[in-house]
Order: sequence, then structure tokens, then C-alpha cells
Amino acid sequence: MNKKNLIARKVSKDQELKKLAQLSDRDLFLNLRTSLKGLSEEDAKARLEEYGPNEVSAQKPTPAIILFFQAFNDLFVYVLALLMVVSILTSDYEAAIVMGIMILASVLITFIQEYRSQKASIALREMIENTAAITREGQTKEIPMDEVVPGDILTLATGDMIPADAVLIWTKDLFVNQSSLTGESMPVEKSATVVDDDENNALDMSNLVFMGTDVLSGQGRAIILKTGQQTFFGDIAKNATTKRGKTSFDIGLARVSKVLLRLIMVLFPLVFLINGITKGDWGNAFFFAIAVAVGLTPEMLPMIVSSNLAKGALTLSKHKVIVKELPSIQNLGSMDVLCTDKTGTITEDRVVLVQHLDPLGKENTQVLDLAFLNSNYQTGWKNLMDIAVINYYEEEKRQLPFNEIQKIDEIPFDFSRRRLTVVVKADEHQWMITKGAVEEMASICKYVEIDGKVLEFTEELHQQLKEVNERMNRQGMRVITVAVKRDAHDEAVYSTEDEKDMTLIGFMGFLDPAKESAITAIASLHEHGVAVKVLTGDNAIVAQKVCQDVGIDAQRFVLGNQVDQMSDEELQQAANQTHLFAKLNPMQKARIIEALQTTGHTVGFMGDGINDAPALRKADVGISVDTAADITKDASSIILLEKSLNVLESGVIEGRRVFSNMMKYIKITISSNFGNVFSILIASAFLPFLPMLSLQLLLQNLIYDIAQLTIPWDHVDEEELLTPTKWETKGLMKFTVCIGPVSSIFDVITFLVMWFVFGANTIANQSLFQTGWFMVGLATQALVVLMVRTRKIPFIQSRPSLPVFGSIMAAVVIGMLIVLTPFREQFEFVQLPASYWIWFVGIVAAYMVAVQLAKYLYIKIAKEWI
Repeated sequence: MNKKNLIARKVSKDQELKKLAQLSDRDLFLNLRTSLKGLSEEDAKARLEEYGPNEVSAQKPTPAIILFFQAFNDLFVYVLALLMVVSILTSDYEAAIVMGIMILASVLITFIQEYRSQKASIALREMIENTAAITREGQTKEIPMDEVVPGDILTLATGDMIPADAVLIWTKDLFVNQSSLTGESMPVEKSATVVDDDENNALDMSNLVFMGTDVLSGQGRAIILKTGQQTFFGDIAKNATTKRGKTSFDIGLARVSKVLLRLIMVLFPLVFLINGITKGDWGNAFFFAIAVAVGLTPEMLPMIVSSNLAKGALTLSKHKVIVKELPSIQNLGSMDVLCTDKTGTITEDRVVLVQHLDPLGKENTQVLDLAFLNSNYQTGWKNLMDIAVINYYEEEKRQLPFNEIQKIDEIPFDFSRRRLTVVVKADEHQWMITKGAVEEMASICKYVEIDGKVLEFTEELHQQLKEVNERMNRQGMRVITVAVKRDAHDEAVYSTEDEKDMTLIGFMGFLDPAKESAITAIASLHEHGVAVKVLTGDNAIVAQKVCQDVGIDAQRFVLGNQVDQMSDEELQQAANQTHLFAKLNPMQKARIIEALQTTGHTVGFMGDGINDAPALRKADVGISVDTAADITKDASSIILLEKSLNVLESGVIEGRRVFSNMMKYIKITISSNFGNVFSILIASAFLPFLPMLSLQLLLQNLIYDIAQLTIPWDHVDEEELLTPTKWETKGLMKFTVCIGPVSSIFDVITFLVMWFVFGANTIANQSLFQTGWFMVGLATQALVVLMVRTRKIPFIQSRPSLPVFGSIMAAVVIGMLIVLTPFREQFEFVQLPASYWIWFVGIVAAYMVAVQLAKYLYIKIAKEWI
């Protein structure tokens, strides 16, 4: 069922909103007990208590008790629980207790990590909290969205997220994106006009706006009707899933889990039958088979994954990188293409006005005066060039050549027109002043003013203007055109239809120098296997110069109109071969990202403009900054507290570190389990007794599992961080088949030593055999972590972190304390001969050397290390 159908079911809510939307402004104010001056602070506080915070269920933190029970919702916990129940039913209470401890340890640690992660996530979200412009007691100010209440007066501008369901009372060219509710990608024009229409539902009402939608262009004022769970968006959040699609890592984990479960389903009956037939004791054979199944279950895998991601998020927060969605850390590590906007990312984000020229390239103060009027009196989103014009005017302490100025009207900027118009009354004349992109402005100009004379905009003059513009572009300037129309109307009503037959006054030239830090950051990203591509709405010549300044190959570039003419296959080829795309609109950016994804790339997009939101949603990992527009931040999964590629580089490296440490656990666990089961099958076929009691095998697994909990804090080799991390299940199985059987060889050697050297070859001496193999099995299983955690020579070329080394050594020591003290009797172990320990050290040392040799051969043959 799609979202629109889901919403249509809410008949009563739909009718209630429609009824309110059809009221006059006066009746609305009476109904909601408010006014144009807004609520009083006291009234707003009372309503917040009455209606609750303006949050939907998807935004509220999950209660601790629910998080705890959710930690049980794991496939491997289910397997362990089933085996524990079977053990209880068959009176094997000691095994059941050990399995219960393993389940509880896994669940508790997962719960603690999830709870800490949620607390950290909430704290981090508060740092990038979205706000709304609300009028209270006659004062309009930004307040947190969760404090908005019914009756509040809301002011809307380009880039704003709409915080609640509201009815419009005034608009100016207001266009809203409702795709989150309706799935329709086209913007919807909204107005304050009351429409008496009983056929359409509330979503079709032109004077209603809804939570979860955003303003693409224009302005408006509205009265808040519904907040939180009472909104349409609240219904969707409650009834429809809000989770993103699975990442490649999620899919990879699911595949490994399925492989292990299939392995359990095959080996459980196999081990049971072999031991039952060869030993004749079907009861012990059954318990032993259960213990083997437990040994194959990586019950710590969910905890290791969540622990790694949570640790990564906290580490990144110290590097000024805020992670909104934990899985995005892995995507950041696997990213091999970074698409970025130009302004502020590879430039200083410090636009400076350097030239104000007439159409022929001579300095002209009228251009500056008119540009100031446009920038100063517009009420929408002030971009960097607006700020640069205002700052320049103030720093130069210029005076406008008018005695009295009164603002008449405004036509806000939008991304299709790419211009903005302000109308002011000065010296008894109405001045319609428009500024915008050069090409778009040329299309609406019929005249040109040169040296005080208004001339027809001929083709010859057009060519001269083009040359001036190109000369400024080659100097690295961003250029906008200023045009004017005098006394277009007598009344104060203007629309986009009036943007025609204008007089071109001149050009404004801005410089946004390339960042020095961007040069080193881009070089480092290239070294780490990340291709950097610039996707900008700016002029190609300006963008090309900036790209060359920071080390991005921009000899070849593609323009937005060329993108529209390309087929999907042509765009895929162009996207892979080109590093600069210019003059793009928002949907063209998103299409380029999709083309890269189709060819197998993991794509990140970094941007902070309103026009970047579609691309941020499309990318595998959307990256924005905390100063970006609300809708831009909402579309992002990573928020940077500093707009710098150096900060992003830290995020990429941390993402790879997180992925590497997760892979260590998976590699070690799968290869170790594979080797152990292979050894058990060999021993079961030839020994007249069980190679290890089920309780002993469970104890070994418990000690080993606890030792693995420190892996998220391990060091990662620099070489592992140089290339994007990709999940390759085939490589994982190849690694397992190559490394796993090495442990089986030394297990067989241990069997032979215990059988022939120490005479543990009868049922009476089976405890000696089991004790001896327990110690070798535990030591090799734990110490192999030190060998397999790196492709290098352990300790000499790569050292483990202190927590990892300490936990592994602690596992071996705990095993020895159990065997060497009277506590061994609890697990039916016996005292080992003193000479055993010489063999023990020799077998373990030889195993470590053999694993290193197998590792060397694997890398040489497979040409990889996962």
C-alpha cells in the first residue's frame, strides 16, 4: 500500500483539516484562539503541555525496556535459545546454564551499546536541531521544531522544512515539495486562497501545507493546525516503515548468517550420528552435537557490529563529523566516488565582490547601487553573493542616490528561473530590479544601458557582453547580471510575467578563492582511492579554473543541457570519465549520482544548498554541514560541523577502520569455526569417546567469545585504509577454506600426542584427552586472532591494541587457571602432566608459525587480503 492510499484511509482527519482550510482568516483566528501577533509565551507553554512535543513516533527515542527486548531479536540468539530449551528438556542443566550466560552476555552488551548509541545520537541531533520561524507576542524568531504548537503563526521561506500541518494565510510564489507524502516529484504551488472543494482530499487543498514537506521557492505565512502524531506525516511514521534500504554490509552479514545456519543444520545431525554410531551413547552424542551447534553460532556478531558502529560515531564526533544514521559509517568507508558542490567545499566559502561593470566592462556605480537594493530588500534565502554585496556596500560606506525608499513587492528566487526580483519605490518611480545568472537574464532583456543611454539589445551588443562575461570567468569570477525596468506598474502587484523587456545595466563579479586545505585534502582522497567529482550549478569556466587550482582534472566537462540529451548508458559512461559537471539543476545532479551507482560505485554527495537535497537523498551517503538549510540537513546521513574536505577525509578513514574491525571478527570466527568442526568430525570418527564433553566445549566458546569483545578497539594497518572497503562474500569463503584447516592439522597433532605420548587412549583416560585438547583448542583459537588481524607479520610489523592483546592473553590465562586449580573438577577436567606443557607450548608456537605461512601463501595466490 503506497503512502497516498495510507493517508486516504484517515477520513476523519482529512475532513477535519479540509473544514479548517475552508474557514476565513477571522474564523481561523477565533477557532484556534490566536492572532497575527501569534500566541503569548504563556499560552504556547500551556499548549505544549496539552498537545505534547511536535514529534512523530519515528523521532521519539525508543524506551530502554523495548531496546532490551529488541536485543533478543536476533537469529543466532534464537538458535542458542532453542538449544538451551532442548538442554533443559533433556536435563542437561549445566549446558543450559552456560548457554543462558552466552545469550544474556550477547543481549546485555547489544542493549548497552544500542542504548549508549541512542543517547549519543540524540545528543548529536540536538547540535543540528531544525528550527522554524514562529511569531509569538508580535516577535518572529527561530524556535526548535519540537516546540511548535497549534495556533502558532509560521513564516515560510525558500529552503524551510514545514514543521507541522498548517493553513496558509498569505503567500508569494510559494512552491512546496510534497513527495514525502504523495510520492509526486513535481513541486506543488500553494496559495492562501480558500477553495470550497469537497471532492479532493486535504493533500490537494492549495492552502494547506504539511509536516515533512519543504519549501522549494517563495514565501508564506500560515497558522499551525496539527502537530506531532496528529499530522499526516505522523500517520505515515506510525504505520509505514521509515528504515532505509539495506546496505551492502547488511546483505553481506545476512549471507554469512545463512551460510552458518546451513552449516549448523548439516553438521548437527552429522556429528550426532557419527558419535552415536561409533560410541553407542546416543544421549551424550546428542548433547555434544548441541555444543558443536553452539560453537558454530557467532552469537557476538550483532554486538560486535553495533559496538563498532557506535564507537565509530563517537570517534567521528570528536573530528567534527556527526553521524545521523549509524550504517552510513560503513558506506562512508566503502565510498569510492565523492561528488561535491564547489562553493565552500573546495573554495573558501568567502565570496568577495571585486568588480561592478557596465555592459562593456567599465566600472559602474549604478550597477552596485541597484544590486544592493535587490540584495538588501529581498526577504528570502540570502546567498553568499547577496551577503558579499551588502558587506561591500557597508564597508565602502556608500549612500544610495535616492531620498526615500519603500519596498513594493518581491518575486523570490527559484531554480528554474535562476533570478530574483525586488520592486522598490524611490523618487516617485517604481524600480523593478532583477539580478541572476547571465544566460537567464539575457533572455529577459530587450535593452542595454551604456553611458546613460538606453540602446536596443542587438546581436552585436550581445556578443560584446558575452566577451566581457567570458573574460571575467577566465579570471575565476562568478558573474551575475543586473537589470531594471522602471514604472512597469502603477499598483504594487508583480509576477514572473513582468520579467521581460528589461534593461541590462551591467555585471557583478565575485571571487571565491580555492581553499589551500582543499588541495591537500583532495590529493589525500585520491591516494585513498576516492575519485572526486564536482557537480555544480555554476558556470563551467569558473568551475574549471577552481578545479584546476585544487588538483581535479577538469579539462573535459559536461553541462546540464548535455546531461538531459544523454541516454542512461551515455550518461553512465560520461559520469565515469568526467570529473566536472556544470550548470546543473537539482534533478540532473541526482541523475548523475544514479548513473555512477548503476556502474557499481558507492557514491557520496557533499552539499549544503537547497538544490542539493535530491542528490543527497539519492547518494549512498549524503553529507552536509550544520549551517545548511533544514531540508538539506534532513536529507543527509552525515553532518559536518566544519565545511572542509579534511574533516570528511577523517570520516572516510574512520569508516574504513570500522569496517576492517568488523571483518576481523567475521574472518576469525568463520575460519576458526570451520577448522574446529573439521577437527571434531575427524576425532568423532576415530575416538572411542567424545573428544570433548558438551559442557567443556560450551565453556571454551564462552571464554573465546568474551575475548572478542575488544576487537572494535583494535588498531588497523595503514594499508587497510588506503582503498575503499567492499564486501566480497566469495573472498571470505576462499579465506575460510584456506586458513581454517590449518587449525585442524594441529588439532590432529594434539590428538596423536595425547593418544600416544600421554596414553589417553581409553575411555578411562578420556578426561585427560579432553583436558589436553581443551587447552590447545582455547589457546590456538584465541591466539590466532593476533595472526589473522593483520596481513603483516604480527608484533614486528603490526601490533594489536592493548585491549585486544590483553583480552586474548586473559582468555588463555583463564583457561589455564580452570585446568590448574581444583575448579577443574566442576567441568570434569583432570590434572595434566608437567611434560604436557612443553608439548602445549611447542604445538601452539608451531601453529602460529603455520598460520603466518598459510597467510603469506594465501595473499600470494589470491592477491588479496579481506
